[in-house]
Amino acid sequence: MAIRVGLIGLGSMGRHHARVIRATEGFELVAVADEFGDKFGVAGDLEVLPNVEALIEAGLDAAMVAVPTIYHEPVALKLAEAGVHTMVEKPIAHSAEAGRRVAAAFAEAGLVGAVGYVERCNPALREMRRRIAAGELGELYQITTRRQGPFPARIADVGVVKDLATHDVDLTAWLAGSRYESISAQTTFRSGREHEDMVVATGRLESGVIVNHTVNWLSPLKERITVAIGERGAFVADTALGDLTFYANGTIRTEWDQVAQFRGVTEGDVIRYAIPKREPLLVEQEGFRDAINGDPSNVVTMAEAVHTLDVIDAMVASNGEMVRF
Repeated sequence: MAIRVGLIGLGSMGRHHARVIRATEGFELVAVADEFGDKFGVAGDLEVLPNVEALIEAGLDAAMVAVPTIYHEPVALKLAEAGVHTMVEKPIAHSAEAGRRVAAAFAEAGLVGAVGYVERCNPALREMRRRIAAGELGELYQITTRRQGPFPARIADVGVVKDLATHDVDLTAWLAGSRYESISAQTTFRSGREHEDMVVATGRLESGVIVNHTVNWLSPLKERITVAIGERGAFVADTALGDLTFYANGTIRTEWDQVAQFRGVTEGDVIRYAIPKREPLLVEQEGFRDAINGDPSNVVTMAEAVHTLDVIDAMVASNGEMVRF
């Protein structure tokens, strides 16, 4: 029997969720809601309901929350009270304290509460994590991320830290299998908005892995790069393309001095892996479905999302000072 799913929020992310929920085996999209209507025309033959209360009245097993971040907490709390398994788009809420309230409500109700960090479902990062866990890098030393590009007009209620850097914090802890121990960040405001539009952050995980994140909305160069360096070499994931490349530590000495000046004194193998590439949002919804059916291994838990928000809130407030968790 199909799981009856409701979707609230039909904006830039909600429109994609509507399509993917319909494409997910075992899911049936039975209700949609958005107080501002259906500007992308994704409701199909479903009535566009005005709010979460009307959505709940449709009789749901599960719900996807894709409203603006400031509304995540009140909408999610009503779904928890109604006994509806829920995935909330990242971040879980507008603050760590709000996130803790949401996580507690779903835990106390014995419901699946998940958070939509879709980057975890990127094929390059999933393969990187598998290979790191298998020991292919040996000891992991460092993870760095670069996530930058032009300003997205869809964003109105948060800065670049909560919109984009939150992905990097989540995926870094997930790749390394370790929480953050400390973080320090510098932010700046260059576009005339009330929220920050650039951030550079440096930190350390509890495992000892050091991390660095460069994130902004003001670069004409669009990058989505994650680099993991270990004792045997480096993995480089280009998540815009879903590509994963391995750069092995050099074993062959470069005897041509002119080349060595540009490429280093030793060279190792470089491998770009051929990996299956499925749409990350579909993989994410399948993980949510599986969690409802008893296998929670492929979702971002609300507890994990709260830790990410602790780090994100610290980045916004840091002003260059080191914050420890």
